[in-house]
Amino acid sequence: MDPFDNSFFGGIPIFFAIFFCIIVGIILFTFIKGAAEWGKNNNSPQLTVAAHVKTKRTETSGGTGDTGASTYYYVTFEYESGDRQEFQMRGNQYGMLAEGDIGKLTFQGTRFLGFERVHS
Repeated sequence: MDPFDNSFFGGIPIFFAIFFCIIVGIILFTFIKGAAEWGKNNNSPQLTVAAHVKTKRTETSGGTGDTGASTYYYVTFEYESGDRQEFQMRGNQYGMLAEGDIGKLTFQGTRFLGFERVHS
C-alpha cells in the first residue's frame, strides 16, 4: 500500500470527498430549514392587524456570466405597538406598496399574505 495514496471513495482524493460532503450537508441543511419554516407557517394562525409600511428593500444575487440575476423583495411593517416585522414577497406585491402606506396586514407566521391599504 502506497503511504501517499490519500484516496477515498474508490480513487477520489480525500479533499474532493470532504468538499462534496460539505456541499451535500449545506444543501440538506437549507432544505430541512426551509421545510421546517414552511411547516411552522402552516401551523401558525392567519392574522390580520393594523400596520404601516415602514421600509422597502431589494436584494439581488447572481447575474454573472450566462446566469441571470435573481431579485428578492422585502418590506418591513410596523404595528401599532411599535414592533416591526419584515416579510419577503413577490415583485408585483412589492410594487403595489409605498413607504408610509397604512392599512391591514395579513400574514401567517413569516409568510406575507396581503396588505389592504386604508390610506397613505
